[in-house]
Amino acid sequence: MKFHYLLFFALTIVFASCKQEEKVHHYIKFNKTEELYQFLKWSPENRFPLISAHRGGPMSGFPENCIETFDNATTYNPVIIEFDIAYSKDSVMVIMHDDKLDRTSTGKGEIGNYTYDELKAFNLKDDEGKETNFKIPTLDSVLSWSKGKVLLTIDLKKGVSYAKVIKKVRKYKVESNSIIITYTADQAKEVHQLAPDLMISASVQKKSELRRLNALGIPNNRIVAFNGVSAPDKELYQYLHGKGITTILGTMGNIDKSSIANPAKLVYYHLVNNGADILSGDNLPQASEQLDKFRYNKKLASKHIE
Repeated sequence: MKFHYLLFFALTIVFASCKQEEKVHHYIKFNKTEELYQFLKWSPENRFPLISAHRGGPMSGFPENCIETFDNATTYNPVIIEFDIAYSKDSVMVIMHDDKLDRTSTGKGEIGNYTYDELKAFNLKDDEGKETNFKIPTLDSVLSWSKGKVLLTIDLKKGVSYAKVIKKVRKYKVESNSIIITYTADQAKEVHQLAPDLMISASVQKKSELRRLNALGIPNNRIVAFNGVSAPDKELYQYLHGKGITTILGTMGNIDKSSIANPAKLVYYHLVNNGADILSGDNLPQASEQLDKFRYNKKLASKHIE
């Protein structure tokens, strides 16, 4: 009898320990596209700064551009997932940043030299070069997973068709949590003509770039403005916010390095306090902690965050 009691007690402790270690996921959910429009329409009352996890938020044990990594990112903060689309040899849209497989997987050579069935044989590696059991995902699998969990910023590698990506967005009915990344005004025009209802991330580092987008027929209520990888003057933030436009600042590179070297400076906190709305970078743990603090101090909340 004593043995059974001790066994029960031990199992209870193990179960309680496992429960404590369970990670909480922070999801973003929009039931319809109009809710996304309203969320991204900037106003002082509506503001809710977010992190965009560059390539999904890779860290030790979690490779870039991987669904398991995307899911892990949601345990830190409600996030936007930025990811990259490439073609396999048989034109399957897969999630991969580099043209070559070597850095991020156990494969060798150009990704375009392999069919998707051949790519499934490879495992992904994390940023430290350690092999994991995770596989190269398809665009289909990412879009299917994302609904009700995250916002997406969808980056297309050279040669990938906007029309084909938009067709997939339609197929999986993820218009309400998708933003298409463009790098030129002409690309933004193409996306808007193909899908006037979709949100577009467009480069706006000066006022004239927004005016050009508008002249090409792209309204402010479909634009999320990417301001580059160094903080712009407050005047640009004020100009864009005055037009109801949410901004993205890329922190990958020097800003992330500065924060890692000087954590006490609260780099990310001050960036959003100065006007950045979305921080796109690689330092998910620090950025999450500081945005949590900022939103708590400013009493910011959203009904779309779980």
